[in-house]
Amino acid sequence: MQGNLPPEAQEKLEELQDLQETAQQVAAQKQQAETTLNESQTALEALEDIDEDTEMYREVGELLVSTEYGDAYEDLEEKVESLEVRVEQLSKQEERVRDQFESLQQELQQMLQGGAGGGGPMGPGGAGGA
Repeated sequence: MQGNLPPEAQEKLEELQDLQETAQQVAAQKQQAETTLNESQTALEALEDIDEDTEMYREVGELLVSTEYGDAYEDLEEKVESLEVRVEQLSKQEERVRDQFESLQQELQQMLQGGAGGGGPMGPGGAGGA
């Protein structure tokens, strides 16, 4: 089927496929960031319920290392803020990619229906091409 497409339409179709891949990658990154954000927010909330004198440990590679309440709280707050910004950026990127995809899809549809680029000798009367 793709072999029968004009070169311009084939190029648009390839762009659509690339955009679809990009959209999937952005969605996966966003989902991962949202999951990490939710985990970090839950940990921060749990930390708020813990006495500041409680002995705490932080995972560093394969080791657990003693840490202070204030350091742990501050690190988690920074992580949450950073992840919130990341999720927002990915949401905007996801929206831009979706808009580009829809626009390109419309261009391709017009091209295949003979509505783009001046029509040519086939003219607007050619009602049966699929």
